[in-house]
Amino acid sequence: MELKELLKIGVDNKASDIHLTVGRAPSFRINGKMKTLNDNPLSAEDTMNYAKACLDKEKLEQLMAVGEVDFSMTIPGISRFRVNVFFQRGSVAIVFRVLASTIPTLDSLNFPDVIKEICKIKEGLILVTGPTGSGKSTTMASIINEINSTKEGHILTLEDPIEYIFKHDKCIVNQREISQDSKSYASALRAALREDPDVIFIGEMRDNESISIAVTAAETGHLVLSTLHTLGAAKTLDRLIDVFPPHQQQQIRVQVSSALKAVISQRLIPDIEHKGRVAALEIMLVTPAISNLIREGRGTGITSMIQTGGTMGMKLLDKSIAELYEQGRISKEDAYEYCVDRELLKRYIG
Repeated sequence: MELKELLKIGVDNKASDIHLTVGRAPSFRINGKMKTLNDNPLSAEDTMNYAKACLDKEKLEQLMAVGEVDFSMTIPGISRFRVNVFFQRGSVAIVFRVLASTIPTLDSLNFPDVIKEICKIKEGLILVTGPTGSGKSTTMASIINEINSTKEGHILTLEDPIEYIFKHDKCIVNQREISQDSKSYASALRAALREDPDVIFIGEMRDNESISIAVTAAETGHLVLSTLHTLGAAKTLDRLIDVFPPHQQQQIRVQVSSALKAVISQRLIPDIEHKGRVAALEIMLVTPAISNLIREGRGTGITSMIQTGGTMGMKLLDKSIAELYEQGRISKEDAYEYCVDRELLKRYIG
């Protein structure tokens, strides 16, 4: 079977990921569960041929030299994919992450109105967080698209690799791919400050250098958007601070307390029929009181602040999960499986 045909089957079956590895038939992750296409396991020759079908000469050389390569590609009429090709036990394996062929609107995602209000923020740091496969990329793309369609300016994205392709709308949109257009996130970020951006999107803040530059950019009049692999606002703040050595942590706390404007944390949960997934969101808006907690290193108080901030649009993840259950969109079993605090959820849903 040709690669194009295989990927089309995956997309048609609403797979989020497509796995090709030796000794197993092509496998699709559908609604979080892995399913095989057939009973025909792939050989080492099969996976290498699939790799060659999607790698150019330069990327193939990189694969052979370092053992893995990460990139994005578009197959017209099918979809766009983020691709990782790597060696395991001496043979090639490939994972394709299916990206939406069109960027969904915030309305189509059924997100609360406060997300659109967050998009109106002019400067500071906004984070979208969640575990791998929680839909962070899609949410962030929708936020960028909302900004692009509602206010004028220059949006600069720094990605590894570029996932969604944005068209110029009210904004100029320039997209830079790390390793292709710039050697590192840190160097691209330093250059970004000289490229007159209004909005800077950083695919992922991976180390203290990129976090430090991003926070500084957010403090100096830019809107900085980024993602982290954390669940919940409190853990996100811990991650931002703990990546720095102890002697720098108080300084970064002070910077983050003034730069951070909002954290959107999300998790995907199987729907009631297990035919799709729905997003549960935690939303934190940084109020003066929360800013003080961040500056003083009292992150444990943030949860109660989010709980009492409902009139502003703030919401804990477990409250969002409870609402999905009450709306009949998820089962009670899945609500408890995906919640953060079982006792808190129990108080919400009884």
